[in-house]
Amino acid sequence: MTVLSDKWIKEMAINHNMISPFEANQVRNGKISYGLSSFGYDARVSDEFKIFTDVNSEIVDPKNFKKSNFVSRNGKECIIPPNSFVLASTVEYFKIPNDVLVICLGKSTYARCGIIVNVTPLEPGWEGYVTLEFSNTTPLPAKIYAKEGAAQFIFLKGNEKPNITYADRNGKYMKQSGVTLPKV
Repeated sequence: MTVLSDKWIKEMAINHNMISPFEANQVRNGKISYGLSSFGYDARVSDEFKIFTDVNSEIVDPKNFKKSNFVSRNGKECIIPPNSFVLASTVEYFKIPNDVLVICLGKSTYARCGIIVNVTPLEPGWEGYVTLEFSNTTPLPAKIYAKEGAAQFIFLKGNEKPNITYADRNGKYMKQSGVTLPKV
C-alpha cells in the first residue's frame, strides 16, 4: 500500500468530489487546523453532538442501542463529561475510490488534552459523512469546537480493487448523514 500525497488528494477532491466541501490549504487563524496537509486531510467536526449520558442507567448494547443513551446538542462547542464520550460527524462528505482505504488519526492538539478521536477505516467504495467518536479520558470536563479540525484522514492506495467494495455489499453505514448511531 502507498500513502497518497496532497497532490493526489487535491486532484481527487476537486475533479472527482472525493471530499466536499474541500479546503485546499491548512486553515489555522486561531482554530484547530483543518484542510489539506502533506499526506492527509484534516476534517472538521460539525455542530451536531450526541453526548453519552448515564441519566437513565441504560446498558450500552451495540445490538440493542437505545437513543436514550445520548443527549443531543447543537452548538459552537461541546463539553464532554469526565471519562465519557461524544459522537459527532464531519462537515465534509467523503466518497472513497474503489482501490483506496482511509484510516483516521486524532489531532495532536486534542490528544495532548486527553481527548481521543476514534473512527473505523473508510473502506473502498464507502461514502457519507463520517461519524466521529471523541473520548474524554480525563477526570475533568473537556471541550471540542465545532467547524474546526477534528481528525486527520490518511489515504492508502491498494495494489488493486478488491473483489467486493463496501458499496457492492450495501454496507449498513453507506451514505450516512449526520451522527449515525450503531446498527446491526
